[in-house]
Order: sequence, then structure tokens, then C-alpha cells
Amino acid sequence: MQTAYITHPACRLHDMGLLHPESPARLGAIEDRLIASGLMDYLRKEEAPPATDEQLTRVHTREYVAGIRASAPTRGTIQLDPDTAMNPHSLEAALHAAGAVVRATELVLEKQVENAFCAVRPPGHHAESARAMGFCIFNNIAVGVAHALAKYPLTRIAIADFDVHHGNGTEEIFRDDKRVMLCSSFQHPFYPHSGADSGNEHIINTPLPAGSGGEAFRAAVAEHWLPALERFRPEMLFISAGFDAHREDDMAYLNLLEPDYAWVTEQLKVIAARHAQSRIVSALEGGYDLDALGRSAQTHIKVLSGL
Repeated sequence: MQTAYITHPACRLHDMGLLHPESPARLGAIEDRLIASGLMDYLRKEEAPPATDEQLTRVHTREYVAGIRASAPTRGTIQLDPDTAMNPHSLEAALHAAGAVVRATELVLEKQVENAFCAVRPPGHHAESARAMGFCIFNNIAVGVAHALAKYPLTRIAIADFDVHHGNGTEEIFRDDKRVMLCSSFQHPFYPHSGADSGNEHIINTPLPAGSGGEAFRAAVAEHWLPALERFRPEMLFISAGFDAHREDDMAYLNLLEPDYAWVTEQLKVIAARHAQSRIVSALEGGYDLDALGRSAQTHIKVLSGL
């Protein structure tokens, strides 16, 4: 079965300003690499539907979702937090970003594809149940996980988050839900200044000091993530695929390279094959050096596709 590639044109219209690192060019950098490599020809391309309020309010409060809808400007931009803004296209982009993960979840669980990658923005893993932050409006991965739990006979879902920043929003949403395991690696101390001491038996946080490279990252995954995932035996696996831990990305100070993203994707595929009928949904989070982002996402998608 193919790997699905799910996106929407609105995701390129969300724009927080010329100098903002979370720019529309990020999606172009990924697609350019996929087209140039020929990989795009082998993916099942889908246009993301918008998430519904029913889907969003499984993980966000009704008041928060209504507030985001009411905040959407008709011109100019408004700030949701110091790092996160909305322009007239941002609401549509955020709805389709979350909807992409819902659609990917359905495609995978209904055996139309083996796995899927959602090329979407705004990203999601900092968005809490009632708070936008860190470039994120809705928690895309959380919306997909909650959809899988609500609509399909699943009781154990795992999320792997290798963005350079802690997935605080995902942790806040699922902290008390033992059906969901979150494995999150991140630079610490660093934004959002959380995660180092908040883990439990199903929240597996692996903070890394600035300057850490692939060897330290792989050791953390092998020592902490993989044994926990084997014990948990997830029936489906989601990936918050942030590529801002790359050595060329000046957003942070980790030193991963494309082979590290290939390795962790391969390890997660092994877990999914053993316990989850190979079912994986991955969604873009961070990654701000355009060349490094394109190369890293291409590597990740190539491993997902098995090509």
C-alpha cells in the first residue's frame, strides 16, 4: 500500500509576517525536494478536509474553539501569543491542518494506505486544550489521536515527538489518558521550558542538553522510548515530525542529521509493524532552515514509504 501525502492550499496562505520563521515557504521546500527526487510520484496525494468542531472539541475546550473562530481577522493580523499570529487565512489553514490528520487517520485505519504524512501548517504540538502558543493554534496530532479513539476500536495509541521543542500541548491534553503514550525528545532547558520532570508511566520525556547530536538522541530513544513502546504495545502510532533539531537549523542547538531522522523513523516502523499492523500517521511540526527541512522531511517520508 502507498504512503499518503496530505496537505491543503490554505496552509500556504497562513502568514505571520516576512520575518517569522514559521513561513509558507516551509511547505514549498518539502514539496520541491519530493518532486526533484521523484518520490512525489509514488505518494497518494490527498487534499485535507477541514476539521469539524466535533473533532476539535475532543481535545480543545468549546470556549477555546469558539474564541479562535471569533478572533479570526478579516484583514491584517492579530496576535494570539507573542509568537503566534492569525491573518485572514489562518483559521482556514488551522482547520485544514487538523483535518489532514483526521483524514490520514481514516485512510490508515480503513486500510487504504499503510501510513501517511501530513504536510501542514500551522504546526500543533504546543497548542494546549485552551491555549494557542509556539506557532500552534490547534493540536493537529491530538485531534487525530482523539478521532482514532472515538471512532475506531482502539485502546492504545502512541505518539512519538522528535521536534526540538517539548510537545507541551500534547502532554497537557493526554496527561491523564492512559490510552495514549507520548514519547518526546527535546532540547532542555529551552522553550517552552517544560517536560524535564513531568513524565509518568505513559509520558516518556527525554530532555537533551544543547549541543547533543545524533549519538545522544539515538541513545535516548533506544534506552527510553523503545522499551516503553514495547511494553505499551500501541495499536497505532502517530509522529510529531519536527525537523528543527537539525544541525543547520538555527532555531535551537541540537545537531541531528538526515541519517538520524531515517534511523528513528525506521525504529518506529519496526514498533508499528510488530504491534500496530504498520499503522502510522505523521504530521509536520517544526523545521525552519528550508534546505535542511526539505532534505530531512524527504528522508523521513522515503523511509515511511519503504522506497
